[in-house]
Amino acid sequence: MTFEEEFAAKFEGVDEIVKKYLPPEEGLQKTIFSASDYSVRNGGKRIRPMLMQETFALFDGRGRSIEPFMAAIEYIHSSSLVHDDLPCMDNDEYRRGQKSTWAAFGEDMGVLAGDALMVYAFETASKALQQNASPVNVVKAIEILARKAGVFGMIGGQTVDVELTGKPLSDEQLSFIYRLKTGALIEASMMIGAVMADASQEDIAAVERIASNVGLAFQIQDDILDVTSSTEVLGKPVGSDEKNEKTTYVTLHGLKESQDMVAELSNEAVRDLQSLAGENLFLNRLIKYLITREN
Repeated sequence: MTFEEEFAAKFEGVDEIVKKYLPPEEGLQKTIFSASDYSVRNGGKRIRPMLMQETFALFDGRGRSIEPFMAAIEYIHSSSLVHDDLPCMDNDEYRRGQKSTWAAFGEDMGVLAGDALMVYAFETASKALQQNASPVNVVKAIEILARKAGVFGMIGGQTVDVELTGKPLSDEQLSFIYRLKTGALIEASMMIGAVMADASQEDIAAVERIASNVGLAFQIQDDILDVTSSTEVLGKPVGSDEKNEKTTYVTLHGLKESQDMVAELSNEAVRDLQSLAGENLFLNRLIKYLITREN
């Protein structure tokens, strides 16, 4: 089976889990359910819950206790995209070829849908206790989820990104934004997979390092693709970073050095992954795909 075939098969299972925990669209507050569901169902490769599931498997995790957290991480990711698209942020009316949530339901419902998904993620994560999960591990995983999604993670990175929009960035500032805004949820995904499989603290720390390198390389690769790819391949306009005078790794370091950084981060992540006691060939291939992808 090729990686593409295996990815497609894995995607179907992960997508089903993510959608399974969505609330029914009913009741007087039906609109918020519809807007939230629309946001989650609007495409996406389900990379974060897939990384979580595969890390869980790497450490020989058993049962379905990981599933609520898989749904939760995707709801938080969707929440961030809903808020990113708002008029006060990026003012994007379309995402993945469809109207963005605020454009489809109104700006007020866009704000509420993003808020709702963030809160509902933690309600969903707590359902792991109904799957005979260790209460200690569930508490650890929820703490990771909150920290990596909040002011010390994704939201913190987004804050700095918004405040410095239109200003030249230093290498330190750009790395900070990338590691928090993009990398934090990738770190949460893999760390929670390890925690819920009862991995050791040493292994959880190793997983965090691996995920940190993957997250940074993933974002640098985005910068590279904006210069080297085409709209047809990438599925979104290219050259927008230069047009918007946006600081990226390519503008700071040049294309060749940025490509070398991706290779270095990739090699380190794969080397650290292979040093762990468990083995998961698909996870290894998935990490390489994320870092070397062309779209």
